[in-house]
Amino acid sequence: MSAKIGVITFPGTLDDVDAARAVRRAGAESVALWHADHDLRGVDAVIVPGGFSYGDYLRCGAIAKFAPVMTEVVTAARKGMPVLGVCNGFQILCESGLLPGVLTRNAGLHYVCRDQWLTVANNTSAWTTRYDAGAELLIPVKHGEGNYMADKAVLDELEGEGRVLLRYAGENPNGSQRAIAGITDARGRVAGMMPHPEHAIDPLTGPTDDGLGMFLSVLDALVAA
Repeated sequence: MSAKIGVITFPGTLDDVDAARAVRRAGAESVALWHADHDLRGVDAVIVPGGFSYGDYLRCGAIAKFAPVMTEVVTAARKGMPVLGVCNGFQILCESGLLPGVLTRNAGLHYVCRDQWLTVANNTSAWTTRYDAGAELLIPVKHGEGNYMADKAVLDELEGEGRVLLRYAGENPNGSQRAIAGITDARGRVAGMMPHPEHAIDPLTGPTDDGLGMFLSVLDALVAA
């Protein structure tokens, strides 16, 4: 029986369909989760996809963190369920307190949409074991508020504990401190990243298939558990 991975839809979400396709491509069952439900429908992992939840009013992710489904995600994540937040999903995970720091307006205040080279900084998380440490990936970015910021103590803690998941290689597209493109929680089960792995699962439709390893990695983690 295949693993079940939930993909949340909020008002304003736009990458849920792509995330669900990536889940299926990896060989798992995609389960649709609705923002207003207190129900994770028996899934084994959750993806909080990109978009503009609730129109990004107040602050990106600030309203979504109060959605009923996020109450369930936070509870499950604290018990060890793997969770991946992509772009707006990363913002939501930070607002929900599952990950530290905040995503702010891009340096230069411009929206960025391009294929971006990344370096794998941590290949031991539930979402990155299919990669070699130091591997370079080409995955799209598309965001206006992807500038990761945290105080020095938090940044030093992330670095010291090996919790920086990905870094931008070459030009930093948004000004993120220490070129951080993604991070994990202390257990390596909850991860957030601004680049979109679901848009890089097939060379026919994306720049590469480099993003597919994220979804294959979590299946490995679920089997191992």
